[in-house]
Amino acid sequence: MTQLFGIIGYPLQHSFSPQYFNSKFAREEIDAVYELFSLPDVTQFPALIAERPQLCGLNVTLPHKRAIVPYMDELHDTAAAIGAVNCIAFHEGGMKGYNTDAIGFEQSLRPLLGAEHRRALVLGTGGSAAAVKYVLGRLDIDYLSVSRKATGSEIGYDKLTREMLETHLLIINCTPLGMAPDTESFPPIPYHWLSRHHLLYDLVYNPEETEFLKRGRAAGARTRGGLEMLYLQAEANWHIWRPTTPRYSKRR
Repeated sequence: MTQLFGIIGYPLQHSFSPQYFNSKFAREEIDAVYELFSLPDVTQFPALIAERPQLCGLNVTLPHKRAIVPYMDELHDTAAAIGAVNCIAFHEGGMKGYNTDAIGFEQSLRPLLGAEHRRALVLGTGGSAAAVKYVLGRLDIDYLSVSRKATGSEIGYDKLTREMLETHLLIINCTPLGMAPDTESFPPIPYHWLSRHHLLYDLVYNPEETEFLKRGRAAGARTRGGLEMLYLQAEANWHIWRPTTPRYSKRR
């Protein structure tokens, strides 16, 4: 039976994953296919897996990375610590959730860091932001969370001060702002306070250079888009799924 892999989320029209994995299956002569499974509501997930018994692995993207957690039979330690899942493996015991966003982000970020990058601004509060914060904690980098809606643990964009920008030299966009097709949008930070000492990292990968990064580059900052992270987490998914092996027996 052809092994089935895919990605769940909404919307999915700009996902890079089908082309990446299907090309890899073809190169390695693996009898498998990767498909898009658009799920506007995470409650549709049980019906999806019931209808497709050949599923071997799934990726999870916006807006379901946190909401999918209760559906897992088991969580990898990293996914449990983060509270978000972006990779699911099917096996005899059921579904196990992993977080490979953290793997890809850490491997991509580490070579960019200098001694000055000891404080960060994390823009956004979703599942991707949770993975970023987990990695920053591992790297002993203090961070301040920034969101449209200020809460007890996040500040609003309108509360960012010049001092905050000057002391938090790593700024990471974990929001979908700037993602195609809405490429003209960007996080509303005070870009005029950026300098050549800043490093701006955007998890968005389509387009490769977002408006957030363009504005940072114009201010002299170093920038990095999310494409490298995407490839790194995709390779981590491949290692977890091991699609060259026979399909495990159905979990239920």
